[in-house]
Amino acid sequence: MTSAQRVTYATLTSDNEDLHRSYEAGAVVAGGLLGREITGHRAPRSTKSTLHEVTGPHDPSVVISRVRESTAADVADGIATAKAASLRWATTDWRERVAILDRVADLISDRVYELAALMSLENGKNRLEALGDVEEAADMIRYYCTQMVDNNGYNHPMGTIVDTERTRSVLKPYGVWAVIAPFNFPAALSAGPTGAALVTGNTVVLKPSLTGAFTAAKLFECFTEAGLPPDVAVLLPGGDEVGKAVVDDERIGGITFTGSSQTGFDIFNGFSRHYPKPVMAETGGKNPTIVSANADLDAAALGVARSAFGYAGQKCSACSRVYVDASVHDDFVARLVETTRGLTIGSPIERDTFVGPVVDREAVERYRRAVEHAKKCGTVAVGGRFLGGTAELPGHYLAPTVVTGVDVSDDLFVTELFAPFVAVAAVSSFDEGLRLANAGHAGLTAGCFSSDQDEIDRFLNEIEAGVVYVNRPSGATTGAWPGVQPFGGWKASGSTGKAGGGLYYLPEFLREQSQTVVTA
Repeated sequence: MTSAQRVTYATLTSDNEDLHRSYEAGAVVAGGLLGREITGHRAPRSTKSTLHEVTGPHDPSVVISRVRESTAADVADGIATAKAASLRWATTDWRERVAILDRVADLISDRVYELAALMSLENGKNRLEALGDVEEAADMIRYYCTQMVDNNGYNHPMGTIVDTERTRSVLKPYGVWAVIAPFNFPAALSAGPTGAALVTGNTVVLKPSLTGAFTAAKLFECFTEAGLPPDVAVLLPGGDEVGKAVVDDERIGGITFTGSSQTGFDIFNGFSRHYPKPVMAETGGKNPTIVSANADLDAAALGVARSAFGYAGQKCSACSRVYVDASVHDDFVARLVETTRGLTIGSPIERDTFVGPVVDREAVERYRRAVEHAKKCGTVAVGGRFLGGTAELPGHYLAPTVVTGVDVSDDLFVTELFAPFVAVAAVSSFDEGLRLANAGHAGLTAGCFSSDQDEIDRFLNEIEAGVVYVNRPSGATTGAWPGVQPFGGWKASGSTGKAGGGLYYLPEFLREQSQTVVTA
Protein backbone atom coordinates (compact mmCIF):
# COMPACT_ATOMS: atom_id res chain seq x y z
CA MET A 1 0.00 0.00 0.00
CA THR A 2 1.61 3.28 -1.10
CA SER A 3 -0.48 5.45 1.22
CA ALA A 4 0.90 6.43 4.62
CA GLN A 5 -2.28 5.16 6.26
CA ARG A 6 -2.77 1.52 7.07
CA VAL A 7 -6.42 0.47 6.66
CA THR A 8 -7.83 -2.33 8.82
CA TYR A 9 -11.39 -3.18 9.79
CA ALA A 10 -10.98 -0.96 12.84
CA THR A 11 -10.40 2.11 10.64
CA LEU A 12 -13.36 4.39 11.38
CA THR A 13 -12.74 7.09 8.79
CA SER A 14 -9.91 8.43 6.68
CA ASP A 15 -8.95 11.97 5.75
CA ASN A 16 -5.83 10.72 3.98
CA GLU A 17 -6.07 12.36 0.57
CA ASP A 18 -3.36 10.15 -0.93
CA LEU A 19 -5.41 7.09 0.02
CA HIS A 20 -8.57 8.41 -1.57
CA ARG A 21 -6.80 9.58 -4.73
CA SER A 22 -5.13 6.18 -5.05
CA TYR A 23 -8.41 4.34 -4.57
CA GLU A 24 -10.14 6.52 -7.16
CA ALA A 25 -7.32 5.86 -9.62
CA GLY A 26 -7.75 2.15 -8.87
CA ALA A 27 -11.47 2.50 -9.57
CA VAL A 28 -10.66 3.83 -13.04
CA VAL A 29 -8.45 0.79 -13.70
CA ALA A 30 -11.07 -1.60 -12.29
CA GLY A 31 -13.81 0.04 -14.36
CA GLY A 32 -11.82 -0.68 -17.49
CA LEU A 33 -11.81 -4.38 -16.67
CA LEU A 34 -15.56 -4.80 -16.42
CA GLY A 35 -17.32 -7.37 -18.57
CA ARG A 36 -14.36 -9.69 -18.94
CA GLU A 37 -14.75 -13.43 -19.10
CA ILE A 38 -13.33 -15.21 -16.06
CA THR A 39 -12.02 -18.66 -16.88
CA GLY A 40 -10.19 -20.94 -14.50
CA HIS A 41 -8.47 -24.25 -15.17
CA ARG A 42 -9.64 -25.93 -18.36
CA ALA A 43 -9.24 -29.61 -19.16
CA PRO A 44 -7.63 -30.41 -22.53
CA ARG A 45 -10.97 -31.66 -23.88
CA SER A 46 -13.27 -29.45 -21.87
CA THR A 47 -16.69 -28.94 -23.37
CA LYS A 48 -18.42 -25.61 -23.62
CA SER A 49 -19.92 -24.66 -20.26
CA THR A 50 -22.37 -22.22 -18.72
CA LEU A 51 -21.42 -18.56 -18.77
CA HIS A 52 -22.73 -16.76 -15.68
CA GLU A 53 -23.30 -13.03 -16.03
CA VAL A 54 -22.40 -11.30 -12.76
CA THR A 55 -24.00 -7.86 -12.41
CA GLY A 56 -23.20 -5.09 -9.95
CA PRO A 57 -25.17 -4.86 -6.70
CA HIS A 58 -25.08 -1.06 -6.94
CA ASP A 59 -26.44 -1.08 -10.49
CA PRO A 60 -27.67 -4.45 -11.79
CA SER A 61 -27.59 -3.13 -15.35
CA VAL A 62 -23.78 -3.13 -15.22
CA VAL A 63 -22.12 -6.44 -16.10
CA ILE A 64 -19.11 -6.91 -13.83
CA SER A 65 -17.89 -10.18 -15.30
CA ARG A 66 -18.88 -13.25 -17.24
CA VAL A 67 -17.81 -16.31 -15.28
CA ARG A 68 -17.17 -19.47 -17.27
CA GLU A 69 -18.33 -22.33 -15.03
CA SER A 70 -15.90 -25.20 -14.60
CA THR A 71 -17.15 -28.43 -16.12
CA ALA A 72 -16.90 -31.84 -14.47
CA ALA A 73 -13.91 -32.50 -16.72
CA ASP A 74 -12.29 -29.22 -15.62
CA VAL A 75 -12.73 -30.13 -11.94
CA ALA A 76 -11.35 -33.63 -12.40
CA ASP A 77 -8.40 -32.47 -14.49
CA GLY A 78 -7.68 -29.53 -12.17
CA ILE A 79 -7.53 -31.79 -9.14
CA ALA A 80 -5.39 -34.28 -11.09
CA THR A 81 -3.01 -31.46 -12.01
CA ALA A 82 -2.71 -30.33 -8.40
CA LYS A 83 -2.30 -33.95 -7.26
CA ALA A 84 0.53 -34.54 -9.73
CA ALA A 85 2.34 -31.48 -8.40
CA SER A 86 1.77 -32.25 -4.73
CA LEU A 87 4.91 -34.29 -3.95
CA ARG A 88 7.17 -31.86 -5.78
CA TRP A 89 5.65 -28.89 -3.92
CA ALA A 90 5.66 -30.69 -0.56
CA THR A 91 9.37 -31.44 -0.90
CA THR A 92 10.24 -27.91 -2.01
CA ASP A 93 12.26 -26.37 0.82
CA TRP A 94 9.88 -24.52 3.09
CA ARG A 95 12.10 -21.43 2.93
CA GLU A 96 11.57 -21.28 -0.83
CA ARG A 97 7.82 -21.60 -0.34
CA VAL A 98 7.94 -18.76 2.21
CA ALA A 99 9.90 -16.56 -0.21
CA ILE A 100 7.32 -17.06 -2.97
CA LEU A 101 4.38 -16.40 -0.66
CA ASP A 102 6.05 -13.28 0.74
CA ARG A 103 6.28 -11.99 -2.82
CA VAL A 104 2.60 -12.79 -3.34
CA ALA A 105 1.70 -10.69 -0.30
CA ASP A 106 3.77 -7.79 -1.56
CA LEU A 107 2.12 -7.91 -4.99
CA ILE A 108 -1.34 -7.90 -3.39
CA SER A 109 -0.38 -4.85 -1.32
CA ASP A 110 1.06 -3.14 -4.39
CA ARG A 111 -2.29 -3.60 -6.16
CA VAL A 112 -4.51 -2.93 -3.16
CA TYR A 113 -6.36 0.03 -4.71
CA GLU A 114 -7.23 -1.66 -8.00
CA LEU A 115 -8.27 -4.87 -6.20
CA ALA A 116 -10.31 -2.98 -3.59
CA ALA A 117 -12.14 -0.92 -6.21
CA LEU A 118 -12.90 -4.06 -8.22
CA MET A 119 -14.30 -5.64 -5.05
CA SER A 120 -16.51 -2.61 -4.44
CA LEU A 121 -17.93 -2.95 -7.92
CA GLU A 122 -18.27 -6.73 -7.73
CA ASN A 123 -19.80 -7.24 -4.31
CA GLY A 124 -20.71 -3.78 -2.97
CA LYS A 125 -18.16 -3.37 -0.16
CA ASN A 126 -17.37 0.26 0.67
CA ARG A 127 -13.91 1.60 -0.03
CA LEU A 128 -12.41 1.36 3.47
CA GLU A 129 -13.78 -2.13 4.07
CA ALA A 130 -12.64 -3.25 0.61
CA LEU A 131 -9.16 -1.83 1.24
CA GLY A 132 -9.14 -3.69 4.55
CA ASP A 133 -10.24 -6.93 2.89
CA VAL A 134 -7.42 -6.81 0.35
CA GLU A 135 -4.78 -5.78 2.87
CA GLU A 136 -5.96 -8.50 5.24
CA ALA A 137 -5.37 -11.03 2.45
CA ALA A 138 -1.77 -9.84 2.20
CA ASP A 139 -1.29 -9.72 5.97
CA MET A 140 -2.71 -13.22 6.41
CA ILE A 141 -0.14 -14.57 3.98
CA ARG A 142 2.66 -12.64 5.69
CA TYR A 143 1.58 -13.89 9.09
CA TYR A 144 1.53 -17.50 7.93
CA CYS A 145 4.99 -17.09 6.42
CA THR A 146 6.19 -15.74 9.77
CA GLN A 147 4.65 -18.73 11.55
CA MET A 148 6.57 -21.10 9.27
CA VAL A 149 9.81 -19.28 10.04
CA ASP A 150 9.16 -19.11 13.78
CA ASN A 151 8.47 -22.86 13.87
CA ASN A 152 11.40 -23.84 11.65
CA GLY A 153 9.05 -25.28 9.06
CA TYR A 154 7.45 -27.42 11.79
CA ASN A 155 10.49 -29.71 11.87
CA HIS A 156 11.68 -30.25 15.44
CA PRO A 157 14.14 -32.67 17.10
CA MET A 158 12.69 -34.95 19.76
CA GLY A 159 14.14 -36.76 22.74
CA THR A 160 16.53 -39.71 22.58
CA ILE A 161 16.16 -43.07 24.32
CA VAL A 162 18.86 -45.01 22.46
CA ASP A 163 22.17 -43.27 21.72
CA THR A 164 22.22 -44.53 18.14
CA GLU A 165 18.79 -43.19 17.29
CA ARG A 166 17.78 -39.69 16.26
CA THR A 167 14.11 -38.75 16.11
CA ARG A 168 12.32 -35.74 14.71
CA SER A 169 8.72 -34.60 14.67
CA VAL A 170 7.85 -33.32 11.22
CA LEU A 171 4.52 -31.83 10.14
CA LYS A 172 3.73 -32.74 6.56
CA PRO A 173 1.00 -31.57 4.15
CA TYR A 174 -2.09 -33.57 3.23
CA GLY A 175 -1.66 -33.22 -0.54
CA VAL A 176 -4.39 -31.35 -2.44
CA TRP A 177 -6.28 -28.84 -0.31
CA ALA A 178 -9.61 -27.36 -1.40
CA VAL A 179 -10.57 -23.80 -0.52
CA ILE A 180 -14.25 -22.93 -0.99
CA ALA A 181 -14.55 -19.19 -0.46
CA PRO A 182 -17.60 -16.93 0.15
CA PHE A 183 -18.69 -13.77 -1.64
CA ASN A 184 -18.38 -11.42 1.31
CA PHE A 185 -14.60 -11.56 1.84
CA PRO A 186 -13.46 -12.49 -1.66
CA ALA A 187 -9.83 -11.49 -1.07
CA ALA A 188 -9.12 -12.42 2.55
CA LEU A 189 -11.03 -15.70 2.55
CA SER A 190 -9.66 -16.77 -0.81
CA ALA A 191 -6.03 -15.71 -0.52
CA GLY A 192 -5.69 -16.31 3.24
CA PRO A 193 -6.52 -20.05 3.35
CA THR A 194 -4.86 -20.54 -0.05
CA GLY A 195 -1.67 -18.96 1.27
CA ALA A 196 -1.79 -21.07 4.44
CA ALA A 197 -2.25 -24.29 2.47
CA LEU A 198 0.52 -23.41 0.02
CA VAL A 199 3.14 -22.30 2.53
CA THR A 200 2.64 -25.56 4.45
CA GLY A 201 3.31 -27.55 1.27
CA ASN A 202 -0.18 -28.45 0.07
CA THR A 203 -1.28 -27.77 -3.47
CA VAL A 204 -4.61 -25.95 -3.77
CA VAL A 205 -7.82 -25.91 -5.75
CA LEU A 206 -9.80 -22.73 -5.11
CA LYS A 207 -13.54 -22.52 -5.78
CA PRO A 208 -14.60 -18.90 -5.24
CA SER A 209 -18.14 -17.56 -5.11
CA LEU A 210 -19.53 -16.39 -8.43
CA THR A 211 -19.78 -12.89 -6.89
CA GLY A 212 -16.10 -13.01 -6.02
CA ALA A 213 -14.66 -14.82 -8.98
CA PHE A 214 -13.23 -11.68 -10.60
CA THR A 215 -11.41 -10.71 -7.42
CA ALA A 216 -10.15 -14.28 -7.02
CA ALA A 217 -8.88 -14.33 -10.61
CA LYS A 218 -6.95 -11.08 -10.09
CA LEU A 219 -5.47 -12.49 -6.87
CA PHE A 220 -4.40 -15.59 -8.78
CA GLU A 221 -2.40 -13.32 -11.07
CA CYS A 222 -0.41 -12.22 -8.02
CA PHE A 223 0.36 -15.85 -7.12
CA THR A 224 1.51 -16.61 -10.65
CA GLU A 225 3.58 -13.47 -11.06
CA ALA A 226 5.29 -14.10 -7.71
CA GLY A 227 6.71 -17.34 -9.10
CA LEU A 228 4.23 -19.96 -7.91
CA PRO A 229 4.28 -22.87 -10.36
CA PRO A 230 0.99 -22.81 -12.30
CA ASP A 231 0.07 -26.42 -11.44
CA VAL A 232 0.45 -25.84 -7.70
CA ALA A 233 -2.71 -23.72 -7.42
CA VAL A 234 -5.78 -24.23 -9.61
CA LEU A 235 -8.77 -21.89 -9.97
CA LEU A 236 -12.16 -23.56 -10.50
CA PRO A 237 -14.90 -20.90 -10.79
CA GLY A 238 -18.57 -21.77 -10.80
CA GLY A 239 -21.62 -22.32 -8.66
CA ASP A 240 -22.65 -24.87 -6.06
CA GLU A 241 -22.31 -27.84 -8.38
CA VAL A 242 -18.63 -27.09 -8.89
CA GLY A 243 -18.11 -26.90 -5.14
CA LYS A 244 -19.90 -30.23 -4.68
CA ALA A 245 -17.74 -31.87 -7.36
CA VAL A 246 -14.60 -30.65 -5.59
CA VAL A 247 -15.78 -31.93 -2.21
CA ASP A 248 -16.80 -35.30 -3.65
CA ASP A 249 -13.41 -35.96 -5.26
CA GLU A 250 -11.51 -38.48 -3.13
CA ARG A 251 -8.15 -36.98 -4.14
CA ILE A 252 -8.88 -33.90 -1.99
CA GLY A 253 -6.90 -34.23 1.25
CA GLY A 254 -8.50 -31.42 3.23
CA ILE A 255 -10.99 -28.59 2.91
CA THR A 256 -11.38 -25.03 4.10
CA PHE A 257 -14.98 -23.91 3.73
CA THR A 258 -16.65 -20.63 4.64
CA GLY A 259 -20.38 -20.37 4.12
CA SER A 260 -23.77 -21.50 5.32
CA SER A 261 -24.21 -23.78 8.31
CA GLN A 262 -26.12 -26.44 6.41
CA THR A 263 -23.54 -26.70 3.63
CA GLY A 264 -20.71 -26.71 6.16
CA PHE A 265 -22.34 -29.50 8.16
CA ASP A 266 -22.98 -31.51 4.99
CA ILE A 267 -19.30 -31.23 4.03
CA PHE A 268 -18.14 -32.06 7.55
CA ASN A 269 -20.36 -35.13 7.79
CA GLY A 270 -19.80 -36.45 4.28
CA PHE A 271 -16.20 -35.64 3.35
CA SER A 272 -14.40 -38.45 5.19
CA ARG A 273 -15.60 -41.68 3.62
CA HIS A 274 -12.67 -44.07 4.04
CA TYR A 275 -10.61 -42.42 6.78
CA PRO A 276 -10.74 -39.13 8.72
CA LYS A 277 -9.73 -36.05 6.74
CA PRO A 278 -9.66 -32.43 7.97
CA VAL A 279 -12.53 -30.04 7.35
CA MET A 280 -12.00 -26.47 8.49
CA ALA A 281 -15.52 -25.06 8.30
CA GLU A 282 -16.56 -21.57 9.41
CA THR A 283 -20.32 -21.58 9.22
CA GLY A 284 -21.58 -18.21 10.33
CA GLY A 285 -22.94 -16.77 13.54
CA LYS A 286 -25.73 -14.98 15.34
CA ASN A 287 -23.51 -12.62 17.22
CA PRO A 288 -24.66 -10.98 20.47
CA THR A 289 -23.66 -7.83 22.28
CA ILE A 290 -24.39 -7.28 25.96
CA VAL A 291 -24.88 -3.67 27.07
CA SER A 292 -24.60 -3.33 30.84
CA ALA A 293 -26.22 -0.70 33.04
CA ASN A 294 -22.62 0.47 33.54
CA ALA A 295 -21.84 0.88 29.84
CA ASP A 296 -20.74 3.93 27.91
CA LEU A 297 -23.90 4.09 25.80
CA ASP A 298 -22.43 6.28 23.06
CA ALA A 299 -19.56 3.83 22.56
CA ALA A 300 -22.01 0.92 22.65
CA ALA A 301 -24.32 2.51 20.08
CA LEU A 302 -21.42 3.24 17.72
CA GLY A 303 -19.93 -0.23 18.16
CA VAL A 304 -23.24 -1.99 17.54
CA ALA A 305 -24.08 0.17 14.51
CA ARG A 306 -20.69 -0.41 12.91
CA SER A 307 -20.90 -4.16 13.48
CA ALA A 308 -24.55 -4.52 12.51
CA PHE A 309 -24.50 -2.33 9.40
CA GLY A 310 -20.93 -2.48 8.09
CA TYR A 311 -21.05 -4.10 4.65
CA ALA A 312 -24.84 -3.97 5.01
CA GLY A 313 -24.74 -6.69 7.66
CA GLN A 314 -23.26 -9.26 5.28
CA LYS A 315 -20.58 -10.52 7.62
CA CYS A 316 -20.61 -13.74 9.58
CA SER A 317 -19.31 -11.60 12.47
CA ALA A 318 -22.06 -8.95 12.22
CA CYS A 319 -23.84 -8.00 15.44
CA SER A 320 -27.44 -9.12 15.01
CA ARG A 321 -28.81 -9.27 18.57
CA VAL A 322 -28.30 -6.95 21.54
CA TYR A 323 -29.24 -7.57 25.17
CA VAL A 324 -29.48 -4.29 27.09
CA ASP A 325 -30.06 -3.77 30.79
CA ALA A 326 -33.65 -2.58 31.13
CA SER A 327 -32.56 0.49 33.12
CA VAL A 328 -30.69 1.89 30.10
CA HIS A 329 -32.61 0.18 27.28
CA ASP A 330 -34.60 3.18 26.04
CA ASP A 331 -31.59 5.50 26.25
CA PHE A 332 -29.41 3.02 24.35
CA VAL A 333 -32.04 2.47 21.64
CA ALA A 334 -32.42 6.23 21.17
CA ARG A 335 -28.66 6.59 20.70
CA LEU A 336 -28.49 3.58 18.38
CA VAL A 337 -31.33 4.99 16.28
CA GLU A 338 -29.59 8.37 16.10
CA THR A 339 -26.29 6.73 15.12
CA THR A 340 -28.03 4.60 12.51
CA ARG A 341 -29.76 7.60 10.95
CA GLY A 342 -26.37 9.28 10.62
CA LEU A 343 -24.87 6.49 8.48
CA THR A 344 -24.23 7.41 4.86
CA ILE A 345 -25.89 5.06 2.38
CA GLY A 346 -24.71 5.10 -1.19
CA SER A 347 -22.55 3.71 -3.95
CA PRO A 348 -19.69 1.68 -2.47
CA ILE A 349 -17.27 3.55 -4.70
CA GLU A 350 -18.10 6.92 -3.13
CA ARG A 351 -15.81 8.30 -0.45
CA ASP A 352 -18.32 8.89 2.35
CA THR A 353 -20.42 5.74 1.94
CA PHE A 354 -20.64 3.46 4.95
CA VAL A 355 -23.62 1.26 3.95
CA GLY A 356 -23.61 -0.01 0.40
CA PRO A 357 -25.97 -2.44 -1.31
CA VAL A 358 -26.62 -6.06 -0.40
CA VAL A 359 -25.34 -8.55 -2.88
CA ASP A 360 -28.51 -9.75 -4.64
CA ARG A 361 -32.31 -9.93 -4.76
CA GLU A 362 -32.36 -12.96 -2.49
CA ALA A 363 -30.85 -10.84 0.30
CA VAL A 364 -33.48 -8.16 -0.36
CA GLU A 365 -36.30 -10.67 -0.03
CA ARG A 366 -34.83 -12.16 3.14
CA TYR A 367 -34.70 -8.66 4.64
CA ARG A 368 -38.28 -7.87 3.56
CA ARG A 369 -39.58 -11.01 5.24
CA ALA A 370 -37.73 -10.16 8.45
CA VAL A 371 -39.09 -6.61 8.47
CA GLU A 372 -42.67 -7.74 7.92
CA HIS A 373 -42.33 -10.24 10.75
CA ALA A 374 -40.81 -7.58 13.04
CA LYS A 375 -43.73 -5.23 12.39
CA LYS A 376 -46.16 -7.94 13.52
CA CYS A 377 -44.37 -8.94 16.72
CA GLY A 378 -42.40 -5.83 17.72
CA THR A 379 -41.46 -2.29 16.73
CA VAL A 380 -39.27 -1.10 13.88
CA ALA A 381 -37.39 1.74 15.60
CA VAL A 382 -35.61 2.84 12.44
CA GLY A 383 -35.25 1.57 8.88
CA GLY A 384 -37.35 -1.26 7.51
CA ARG A 385 -37.44 0.09 3.95
CA PHE A 386 -36.16 -0.91 0.53
CA LEU A 387 -34.20 2.06 -0.81
CA GLY A 388 -33.22 0.82 -4.26
CA GLY A 389 -34.76 1.36 -7.65
CA THR A 390 -33.97 5.07 -7.82
CA ALA A 391 -31.66 7.00 -10.12
CA GLU A 392 -29.18 7.50 -7.27
CA LEU A 393 -29.51 4.01 -5.77
CA PRO A 394 -30.61 1.74 -8.61
CA GLY A 395 -29.54 -1.53 -6.98
CA HIS A 396 -30.10 -3.66 -3.89
CA TYR A 397 -30.22 -0.99 -1.20
CA LEU A 398 -31.78 -1.54 2.22
CA ALA A 399 -32.27 0.84 5.12
CA PRO A 400 -30.27 -0.17 8.22
CA THR A 401 -32.89 -1.47 10.62
CA VAL A 402 -33.23 -1.63 14.41
CA VAL A 403 -36.15 -3.56 15.91
CA THR A 404 -37.28 -3.71 19.53
CA GLY A 405 -40.00 -5.38 21.55
CA VAL A 406 -39.54 -8.80 19.96
CA ASP A 407 -39.53 -11.82 22.26
CA VAL A 408 -36.00 -13.15 22.81
CA SER A 409 -37.11 -16.62 21.68
CA ASP A 410 -38.25 -15.26 18.30
CA ASP A 411 -36.50 -16.36 15.13
CA LEU A 412 -35.11 -12.84 14.70
CA PHE A 413 -32.84 -13.63 17.66
CA VAL A 414 -31.96 -17.08 16.33
CA THR A 415 -31.47 -17.15 12.55
CA GLU A 416 -28.64 -15.40 10.72
CA LEU A 417 -30.05 -12.88 8.22
CA PHE A 418 -26.98 -11.49 6.43
CA ALA A 419 -28.71 -8.13 6.08
CA PRO A 420 -28.54 -4.70 7.81
CA PHE A 421 -30.83 -5.73 10.64
CA VAL A 422 -30.35 -5.88 14.42
CA ALA A 423 -32.79 -6.88 17.16
CA VAL A 424 -32.55 -5.28 20.62
CA ALA A 425 -34.08 -6.70 23.80
CA ALA A 426 -34.27 -5.41 27.36
CA VAL A 427 -32.96 -7.77 30.05
CA SER A 428 -33.31 -7.68 33.82
CA SER A 429 -29.62 -8.15 34.61
CA PHE A 430 -26.16 -8.78 33.25
CA ASP A 431 -26.65 -12.44 34.15
CA GLU A 432 -29.70 -12.69 31.93
CA GLY A 433 -27.88 -10.97 29.09
CA LEU A 434 -24.98 -13.43 29.39
CA ARG A 435 -27.33 -16.41 29.50
CA LEU A 436 -29.17 -15.25 26.37
CA ALA A 437 -25.93 -14.43 24.60
CA ASN A 438 -24.82 -18.03 25.10
CA ALA A 439 -28.16 -19.46 24.00
CA GLY A 440 -28.36 -21.18 20.64
CA HIS A 441 -25.90 -23.17 18.58
CA ALA A 442 -23.77 -20.38 17.11
CA GLY A 443 -20.60 -19.16 18.80
CA LEU A 444 -18.57 -17.01 16.44
CA THR A 445 -18.17 -13.49 17.87
CA ALA A 446 -19.57 -11.55 20.82
CA GLY A 447 -19.29 -8.11 22.38
CA CYS A 448 -19.77 -6.51 25.77
CA PHE A 449 -19.96 -2.91 26.96
CA SER A 450 -19.44 -2.34 30.68
CA SER A 451 -17.25 -0.30 33.04
CA ASP A 452 -17.63 -2.88 35.80
CA GLN A 453 -14.55 -5.13 36.01
CA ASP A 454 -16.48 -8.00 37.58
CA GLU A 455 -18.91 -7.97 34.64
CA ILE A 456 -16.04 -7.81 32.16
CA ASP A 457 -14.31 -10.75 33.85
CA ARG A 458 -17.52 -12.76 33.85
CA PHE A 459 -18.04 -12.05 30.17
CA LEU A 460 -14.51 -13.12 29.27
CA ASN A 461 -14.70 -16.23 31.42
CA GLU A 462 -18.17 -17.41 30.44
CA ILE A 463 -19.01 -16.23 26.93
CA GLU A 464 -19.18 -19.09 24.42
CA ALA A 465 -17.66 -17.56 21.30
CA GLY A 466 -14.33 -17.70 19.53
CA VAL A 467 -13.77 -13.96 19.03
CA VAL A 468 -14.82 -11.55 21.77
CA TYR A 469 -14.51 -7.81 22.29
CA VAL A 470 -15.06 -5.54 25.28
CA ASN A 471 -15.90 -1.81 24.99
CA ARG A 472 -14.96 -1.60 21.31
CA PRO A 473 -16.66 1.31 19.52
CA SER A 474 -14.92 0.50 16.23
CA GLY A 475 -16.92 -2.74 16.12
CA ALA A 476 -18.83 -4.46 18.90
CA THR A 477 -18.43 -7.91 17.33
CA THR A 478 -16.40 -7.26 14.17
CA GLY A 479 -12.91 -6.25 13.09
CA ALA A 480 -10.52 -9.19 13.62
CA TRP A 481 -7.06 -8.93 12.08
CA PRO A 482 -4.37 -11.59 11.45
CA GLY A 483 -1.76 -11.70 14.18
CA VAL A 484 -3.95 -9.47 16.37
CA GLN A 485 -7.36 -11.12 16.80
CA PRO A 486 -7.43 -14.75 15.56
CA PHE A 487 -10.78 -15.41 13.90
CA GLY A 488 -12.66 -18.67 14.40
CA GLY A 489 -15.87 -19.95 15.89
CA TRP A 490 -17.00 -22.23 18.70
CA LYS A 491 -19.95 -24.61 18.72
CA ALA A 492 -21.78 -24.64 15.37
CA SER A 493 -19.73 -21.69 14.07
CA GLY A 494 -16.51 -23.63 13.55
CA SER A 495 -15.37 -27.21 13.14
CA THR A 496 -11.86 -27.10 14.58
CA GLY A 497 -11.73 -24.71 17.53
CA LYS A 498 -8.66 -23.10 15.94
CA ALA A 499 -8.73 -19.65 14.37
CA GLY A 500 -7.47 -18.12 11.14
CA GLY A 501 -4.76 -15.52 11.59
CA GLY A 502 -3.74 -17.10 14.90
CA LEU A 503 -0.96 -19.14 16.43
CA TYR A 504 -2.56 -22.55 15.94
CA TYR A 505 -3.94 -22.29 12.41
CA LEU A 506 -1.14 -23.60 10.20
CA PRO A 507 -0.86 -26.99 11.94
CA GLU A 508 -4.45 -27.63 10.83
CA PHE A 509 -3.08 -27.94 7.28
CA LEU A 510 -0.48 -30.50 8.35
CA ARG A 511 -0.22 -33.99 9.85
CA GLU A 512 2.52 -35.18 12.14
CA GLN A 513 5.12 -37.78 11.25
CA SER A 514 7.62 -39.13 13.77
CA GLN A 515 10.91 -39.97 12.02
CA THR A 516 13.46 -42.18 13.77
CA VAL A 517 16.80 -42.93 12.11
CA VAL A 518 19.43 -45.29 13.50
CA THR A 519 22.81 -43.60 13.09
CA ALA A 520 25.24 -46.39 14.08
